[in-house]
Amino acid sequence: MAEITASLVKDLRERTGAGMMECKSALVEAKGDLAEAEVVLRKRGIASAGKKASRATRQGLIGTYIHHGGQLGVLVEVNCESDFVARTDDFQELVHDVAMHIAAADPRFVRKEDVTEDVLAKEREIQKARVIAEGKPEKIADKVVEGRLQKFYEEVCLLEQPFVKEATLTVGQLVKTKIAKLGENISVARFVRFKVGDSAAADAAPEAQ
Repeated sequence: MAEITASLVKDLRERTGAGMMECKSALVEAKGDLAEAEVVLRKRGIASAGKKASRATRQGLIGTYIHHGGQLGVLVEVNCESDFVARTDDFQELVHDVAMHIAAADPRFVRKEDVTEDVLAKEREIQKARVIAEGKPEKIADKVVEGRLQKFYEEVCLLEQPFVKEATLTVGQLVKTKIAKLGENISVARFVRFKVGDSAAADAAPEAQ
């Protein structure tokens, strides 16, 4: 098995338009064979998705999910390119699955780029303090912090989270499989998650927002 190097992952990304984690996973499955890894991605429906990612999405659906008992609910807007695709069972299933995932996983942002600077700065401060408390050398502290920020993104960003119904996929990868299958760009625009009692807690501690 060939070594899965960063350069090999980069080559596969450039050839397929797939994300870094998808490329690495495909290379592992293909035992480091670049051509075979591209086939793996095509079978998963991911390789062609990246090529559609820049196309405008002005149609779509507002999806809802109300958990049993009515104490937790989600609204999510998922966009596509045409009303035709928005009406398909595949797209509607995706919207429902994303809404259900949000209810279960409680993300704070859609994507990494949406994380605000103040939230990011606070998390860096927390992780830096942890690294120092663990006695790690100062010269590697920043590198360790950046590594832990990737884990933070997986916890708080919807598209980076493992999909609740299939943990081997992230929500972002799930969306890409639908892009490839339906032939249109698809994007998650926004969401809101309501839980009974949350507003009262927020009113009691506004400084925590």
